[in-house]
Order: sequence, then structure tokens, then C-alpha cells
Amino acid sequence: QVQLVESGGGLVQAGGSLRLFCAASGTIFSIHAMGWYRQAPEKQRELVAGITSGGSTNYADSVKGRFTISRDNAKNTVYLQMHSLKPEERAVYYCNAGITSLENTGANGYWGQGTQVTVSS
Repeated sequence: QVQLVESGGGLVQAGGSLRLFCAASGTIFSIHAMGWYRQAPEKQRELVAGITSGGSTNYADSVKGRFTISRDNAKNTVYLQMHSLKPEERAVYYCNAGITSLENTGANGYWGQGTQVTVSS
């Protein structure tokens, strides 16, 4: 059994910062790419940032220069540091990871339960 648990969301004023955390646990053999997505009310879920197992990163154009994704492979954890937050970035932020578990030979995608980020104007 593998699970992802996010934390770090909350309420912040426009222009403020938050740091999100996502820890993977369970019967993990290896973790491949990890990423953060967000879903605003009545909108589709969108990729915010991704990071490979080797540390290569990619970002949505809207967050480049303001958000930083990083990971600690020893802790099976991925982070999202967010600066200069905007009210329109209010959303539920989800962690995603490709994980090979001890029970399976291939990798499966896993999602966390999400953490709410609210940015007040």
C-alpha cells in the first residue's frame, strides 16, 4: 500500500508565501517523477510543477520565477515553495507521483488527498 500525504496549505494574503509538503509512504520500491497540480473551483486540474527523479524540473508558465519544486529522495518527499501568491491561485493543490511498489513490477500514478490554498486579496 502506497499513499501520498500533503500538508502546508492554508490562508495567505496576496503577495505572500507558502510551502507545501508531500510525503510518500508505504511499500515503496522506487519513486520516479513527482509533481504538483492544482484545481480551482469549476476548473480542470492543471500541472503546476514537476520534478524527475534526477532533479530536472518543469513549471507552468504562470508560476515560473515564483514557485520552486524540490524533492528529498531520502525522505520520499516533494516540496513546492510558492512566492508572490495571487488570489486567482486559490485552489486545492494535489501531489502526484509515479511509484513502483514492492508488490508491482511497473510504476503506477498516485495522488494525495489535496491541500487547500486560499489567497486573500
